Amino acid sequence: MSKLSERLSAFGYAAGWRLAGWLPAGFGATVFSLGADLAVRRDGGGVRQLRANLARVVPQADPAELDELTRRAMRSYARYWHETFRLPSMDHAEVSKKVSGSITGVENLDAALAEGNGAVMALPHSGNWDVAGVWLADYLGGFTTVAERLKPESLYRRFVEYRESLGFEIVPLTGDSSAMRVLLKRLRENKAVCLVGDRDLTTSGIPVKFFGEPARFPGGPARLAATTGAALIPAGCWFTEDGWQIRLHPRIRVTARAEVAAATQALADIFAGDIAAHPADWHMVQKFWPADLEAGERTGLEEAS
Repeated sequence: MSKLSERLSAFGYAAGWRLAGWLPAGFGATVFSLGADLAVRRDGGGVRQLRANLARVVPQADPAELDELTRRAMRSYARYWHETFRLPSMDHAEVSKKVSGSITGVENLDAALAEGNGAVMALPHSGNWDVAGVWLADYLGGFTTVAERLKPESLYRRFVEYRESLGFEIVPLTGDSSAMRVLLKRLRENKAVCLVGDRDLTTSGIPVKFFGEPARFPGGPARLAATTGAALIPAGCWFTEDGWQIRLHPRIRVTARAEVAAATQALADIFAGDIAAHPADWHMVQKFWPADLEAGERTGLEEAS
């Protein structure tokens, strides 16, 4: 990304935070929804990739149905950003209370922490994972997650400050082992670590089948669980008409490094089930399957396979 693109990106996010904070909630939601519709009509690269991704999720959809699903998915994505920009000024106790009224599977988290080895919670880019984090921070008194070092640095700091204001402990992803050391320490303290667990186009990703096609998932969640004995708990998030639904699935058993690949495939299968049931709330506007990469982009992955 060029310096100009970085500055424009930072400006766009800053404008979004100001706009969402200034507009009344209902009117702001309408503005963001109209923006999503405009993006669909312009049919830029992100929208085209989202449509291609959704075509794998709902292969039976005809072109008109896929167009409608893409429109709903972009509106869902816009809703995520509108809520994200508003969350710092929202009543977090009320948000948590609302989530508590609909969340399922909390007993799976309780049972994991009762064992004393911590919990690794993995979730896809679906629904509003920041709202899920608000509930988790309230329920447990905090949790730890990682943050990619976005550019420019001002944008990275803004997102760190935003998520810290929600009660998250943020560990920067620096490319060395420092983040892993912090996560291991938290799990050995019987705390919770929450990680986004879909999409990894690096050579270190774990090969999985996802909607019947080869893909790669991050190996971090399963590796952490195997190393510490922590419970690996898949989580699903999606929107309801006036709120959010979160499902904490039963743990995936992974007790040795040799089981990491199988556990990651099990994670992919659970994610696929939730995404298939709520495809419009999967916010994957980037290339996800290696088959969509250009020849040059695939080279590193093929050499590592």
